[in-house]
Amino acid sequence: MLNHEQQTIQIPINSISVEGILTVPKNHTGSLVIFVHGSGSSRNSPRNDYVSKCLNKAGLSTLLFDLLTEKEDEIYENRFDIPLLVERIKVATTWVKNHPELKDFSVGYFGASTGAATAIEAAADADLGIKAVVSRGGRPDLAENYLSKISSPTLLIVGGNDDAVIDLNKSAFEKISAKKELSIVPGATHLFEEPGALEKVCELSSSWFQKYLT
Repeated sequence: MLNHEQQTIQIPINSISVEGILTVPKNHTGSLVIFVHGSGSSRNSPRNDYVSKCLNKAGLSTLLFDLLTEKEDEIYENRFDIPLLVERIKVATTWVKNHPELKDFSVGYFGASTGAATAIEAAADADLGIKAVVSRGGRPDLAENYLSKISSPTLLIVGGNDDAVIDLNKSAFEKISAKKELSIVPGATHLFEEPGALEKVCELSSSWFQKYLT
């Protein structure tokens, strides 16, 4: 039974399992956001954890999980194996939709850095029924072939001083045919480490998910 607290879970994938952190707040809205971290990161990403807690305060449930096992992560190439990572996200999504107490939740993705490409490609699979996607400092250009296929409302958040990534997001934004928005946070760099920058990401993400998930 879900106890409406943060709990560690295991998601089986073929012969292995990956670890995740599931949080269902007491005031949950029947919506869940699956986090898709960038290369070299994990379920313990401090930035994603911060955003997750912000979403929890807004009544949104969250799932942060490792895309790779520790052994798999030792192979550098695996971190950028988009097809492998997409398959992991799909398995996690299916796990949620088969969970007796989560199966009726609406599901969205929050992708950070290269994880945004993984989130977009997975969300383009209409069978998963992903209701919304948010990208933070993402590389949606790495999912170029799927940008026109995604039907989930998509928010791209980029730091105002992250020049190269701004250009990549602007180009990707033009190719997205779903409901979309590009939000540039003034003064923020790629990791949104500046005072108030990550708070702005929280505010934008929370509003987007509340609009399209609840």
